[in-house]
Amino acid sequence: MGAGYAKKSENQRNCGNLVGMTTTYNRIAGQSVERLAALSDGIFGVAMTLLLLGLEVPNPQRIGSGRELLHALVMKLPDLLVYLMSFLTLGIFWVGQQTQLNYTERSDRHMMWIHLMFLFVVTIVPFSTRLLVTFLSMRPALLVYWGNIFVLGMLLYAAVGYANRAKLFKEEIPIEIPRAICRRVMIAQLLYALGAALCVFSTRWSIGFIVLVQLNYVVAPRFSRRT
Repeated sequence: MGAGYAKKSENQRNCGNLVGMTTTYNRIAGQSVERLAALSDGIFGVAMTLLLLGLEVPNPQRIGSGRELLHALVMKLPDLLVYLMSFLTLGIFWVGQQTQLNYTERSDRHMMWIHLMFLFVVTIVPFSTRLLVTFLSMRPALLVYWGNIFVLGMLLYAAVGYANRAKLFKEEIPIEIPRAICRRVMIAQLLYALGAALCVFSTRWSIGFIVLVQLNYVVAPRFSRRT
């Protein structure tokens, strides 16, 4: 009986050590903001490159003259606009994520996985873009594309909210900064939703409106610095 009790006590101690090791690992995992930023740069760079790879040149077997080539290039302009829209989308979300990381003092395991899910959705953008280019006039393709943008925005919003609650931001930054980031994300998402709703009339209206929203976010900071 004494041997059985000793063995049970030893097992309990081992289980306790395993629990302690797990708790310690969860506390120390994923704390490097710099590594997360480096991974983010690489994934965004690949996603932006894949957008260009999806832009095909006109079929040479159907081109017999310079005029036909020019006409084929003009017919590619809607595709080019969609790829420009996606490039701007990725650029805006990259800036948004980097802005958050610049104000982040440290990360943790939960924060790291939120951003990894965000980066996973980034890798889907070339697919949703290609889907929209292939089925430009069909609402489901536009809604899938908008859904891609929506999930990106919500994950970025969740990351800011979690970092604020977990006190991962730098202590010296004003409380208004996390609020400003969240407010910018929500306003952008509302505008994107409005653009998606325009597909009731035409998917081209939706695309045009979303491009205007993106150009506003790209150009507006320059105007604000001048005033």
